[in-house]
Amino acid sequence: MISNAYASVASGMPPQAMYESPAFWVAVAFVIFILIFAKPAWKFTITALDGKINKIEASIEEATNLREEAQDLLASYKRKLADAEKESEAIIGQAREEAMVLKVQMAKDLEDSLNRREKLALDRISQAENDATAEVRAMITDIALSATRQLLIENINDEKADDLINTSIKDLSNKLN
Repeated sequence: MISNAYASVASGMPPQAMYESPAFWVAVAFVIFILIFAKPAWKFTITALDGKINKIEASIEEATNLREEAQDLLASYKRKLADAEKESEAIIGQAREEAMVLKVQMAKDLEDSLNRREKLALDRISQAENDATAEVRAMITDIALSATRQLLIENINDEKADDLINTSIKDLSNKLN
């Protein structure tokens, strides 16, 4: 348009009216075209942008909800972990108490068992001493009787033996009563 104006001035032709110029009508047609199609294009663009905004808002809301759920789950698991730690400490404490009771009971049982075995061993030793003493007495008695027989056989004559037998018979009636 400007180039046509310079061309007409330079060529000596009179300037044309603006509405007679084809460039003017192209510009008017372009503006009308833009006005006709701008509104639907504007609505389409706004609708598309509103849709994107709604999707982004929904994503943000979903992310916020997921974050809150994750925080709730984390807090829940922390509570469960703390409860499990307390319970394990209680179980360990109870096990220690039971172990101490069991240790004391086992020590007492061991002491009782050792005392019983010691008593049994002392009883066996005492019985063995009594048996040995009785055996020694029996042996001494047998030796004394054998020695006495031998002495009597060697030292006593027939007369003396008859006197001893008669005296023993007389004393026997006194000893029986």
